[in-house]
Amino acid sequence: MPVRDNVEIGLNRFARRGYDLDEVSIVPSRRTRDHDDVSTAWQIDAFRFEIPLVTSPSDAVVSPETAVAVGQAGGLGVLNAEGLWARYDDPTDVYRRLRDAAGADSGPPTALLQEVYAEPVKPDLIAARIKEVRDAGVTTAVRVSPQHTVALAPTVLAAGVDLLVIQGTIVSAEHVTTGGDALNLKEFIADLDVPVIVGGAADYQTALHLMRTGAAGVIVGVGADSWSTADAVMGVRVPLASAIADAAAARRDYLDETGGRYVHVIANGRIETSGAIARALACGADAVQLGEPLRTAAEAPAGGVWWDSVAAHPRLPRGGTSAPATARGSLEEVLLGPATAADGRTNLFGALRRTMAKTGYRDLKEFQRVDLVIGGNGETAAGPGHLVG
Repeated sequence: MPVRDNVEIGLNRFARRGYDLDEVSIVPSRRTRDHDDVSTAWQIDAFRFEIPLVTSPSDAVVSPETAVAVGQAGGLGVLNAEGLWARYDDPTDVYRRLRDAAGADSGPPTALLQEVYAEPVKPDLIAARIKEVRDAGVTTAVRVSPQHTVALAPTVLAAGVDLLVIQGTIVSAEHVTTGGDALNLKEFIADLDVPVIVGGAADYQTALHLMRTGAAGVIVGVGADSWSTADAVMGVRVPLASAIADAAAARRDYLDETGGRYVHVIANGRIETSGAIARALACGADAVQLGEPLRTAAEAPAGGVWWDSVAAHPRLPRGGTSAPATARGSLEEVLLGPATAADGRTNLFGALRRTMAKTGYRDLKEFQRVDLVIGGNGETAAGPGHLVG
């Protein structure tokens, strides 16, 4: 169990100290390495990827076409089985309405987002989208929400998906309800023939419980990007550096508990630059889930507008929408370069390769041992790959 750094916030009331990614810095070692000798590849179950990227299942950045493009670039594109592509035969006009409703400094109104997502999900469209991605020869992954997993999973699985992603803002191993049967992830996953990625988890205990369900990967974080309102709406905020370190500790303990079963940790939060990607992996993540940074790719279906999947919730939206961003280049340029600006928002994974080379690590597992420091207050890491507290 991770050591807790608790702070008294009032008489007999304590809160745990947590760290965000922007508070953590990577420390170069005495060794450097040629960047051509560095590998950013990772593998989950039988599926290998050249970059540690899992896309956010947001319609703003992922269509069947862009899921294929992400796969061809070496990452994993995740389609939303409850998104626009599962509701409309051709959502082109819907995207146009959303773009037209966005201003120079604001995104389309939430009410319009809720309106276009009120169209029912059509199972035959889910199957057609999965076939489109499969026919392109890349790994297929589809996201379903926990509350709709039982209803939609049979369609997704029958269509031949490679990886199933069960993702909500916060996910537990078993949802407790008095209003019907609960989804027991352990029982559900045990009956499947495809690997499952589940999340989000916010602490050690939840991550460990999700690993014990038999999941191949656990998403850590609540997806809080710059437009998230989960903090304002629900009071939920997860310091991502600490959450990743906790989940990495759970991964290690589960590895010992099972005698060698490794569960991948996928970081999801305010990861918007190449530096944040490097820090997330240095804290112990195996891969990162990106959404908003991909909106500047020319292929982004929403034309630079961004919204998270929970922004369209019919009763309690938990995210805003962005104004359109100017395209920075192709999706391949955003992911792999070359970069034409020095702000860390293009060549995201080429920059990761450079960071690994500058710190002397040849692959992602080695890189998780890099030294870290806490910036701004003089605190330092207790050792390679471990945060103070």
